[in-house]
Amino acid sequence: MSKFPITLQGAELLRAELQRLKTVDRPSVIAAIAEARSHGDLSENAEYDAAKERQGFIEWRIKEVEGKLGNAQIIDPKLLDADGRVVFGATVDLEDLEEGKAVTYQIVGDDEADIKAGKVSINSPIARALIGKYAGDVAEVQTPGGLREYEVLDVKYI
Repeated sequence: MSKFPITLQGAELLRAELQRLKTVDRPSVIAAIAEARSHGDLSENAEYDAAKERQGFIEWRIKEVEGKLGNAQIIDPKLLDADGRVVFGATVDLEDLEEGKAVTYQIVGDDEADIKAGKVSINSPIARALIGKYAGDVAEVQTPGGLREYEVLDVKYI
């Protein structure tokens, strides 16, 4: 499996999730299984079935998060030196040239993307259009609603 980029903040969130899964969720589901077993016949025990299903999900998620962290290329945007160019981890101030509206996006990994928080995936059309641009450049983005143009106002590494 190849390395995939993730910001330092994204890696910290994954580590926190892994810690919670191992120290809170896993023990609680084990206790739920023990409780359900104490009720007798497992063949008709819905609580037992639900707890086992939950346990399977938790173990799958632990394995998935460990794999992601093991294959992550962690990038701290504060340490970037890209000479004002848009790169992974950069925070970009843009102006939608059609609407005249200003927006700010940070380019992050797929797992971190949250458009409401201003974080766009490196694989999104807007991020792909912005990579390599400098302040003053115009990026053309193909959207479902047609072609949009954004002017890069500022590039920050925060």
